[in-house]
Amino acid sequence: MTRPDPQAAPALDVAGISHSYGARQALDDVSLTVPRGRFVALLGINGAGKSTLFNLITRLFVTRSGNISICGHPVRTEARAALARTGVVFQSRALDLSLTVAQNFRYQGALHGMAWRDVQPRMTTLLARIGLDDRAGDKVGRLSGGQLRRVEIARALLHDPHLLLCDEATVGLDVKSRADIVADVHRLAAEDGVGVLWTTHLIDEIWPDDPVIVLHKGCILARGPARDLARDIAGDGTLQDAFLKLTGADADIGVGA
Repeated sequence: MTRPDPQAAPALDVAGISHSYGARQALDDVSLTVPRGRFVALLGINGAGKSTLFNLITRLFVTRSGNISICGHPVRTEARAALARTGVVFQSRALDLSLTVAQNFRYQGALHGMAWRDVQPRMTTLLARIGLDDRAGDKVGRLSGGQLRRVEIARALLHDPHLLLCDEATVGLDVKSRADIVADVHRLAAEDGVGVLWTTHLIDEIWPDDPVIVLHKGCILARGPARDLARDIAGDGTLQDAFLKLTGADADIGVGA
């Protein structure tokens, strides 16, 4: 069998993944692909299985069935190579609030074997892209919620990954902060060729041309560009209408406050 060329392989390939917590099936035969340079939205309510999938991709959970590859490297057998090409922003905050922004970057760089002389210019470039290059010396605890999240995303890109995983990355933020962050990540995918898997339960974080994967109770119910799903499933309705039609009118989905 010919091994896929890592340079030509998608940023993420998930094939036939299932996972259970005892008798409860969290994921059931889930398959998806994130091409390089694309922002792919994984849409589902809380409990749909989004975080479980992230934990499997990042090896926090062990894959028991199916296969996951990052840039052509199987996570199960080549975890080091796969995860070296991955940046992750989990739902829970990961920055040390007692340290400065620069100190947080320095620590992240050390985890990836990067010397400070290599971290510093990359950090400066990333912070400039999100308009926070003047805050490198500030304690993280002094940043607003939106600024903190943008720093987390920038830090996740420090080692120049090909795949960025964002699990409900805007939770708890106001509408403008969320919109700014979503725009930043779209731009990153388009300009740097990074594949992005963005999990959310908020419809307004998804742009009309974004590929969308609808995950509900561990199963993929639909996939395709957001505007196509809205047209094909809900007729003249919206993506929210399509989601509710697929999952039931009691689904907790919508526009964030």
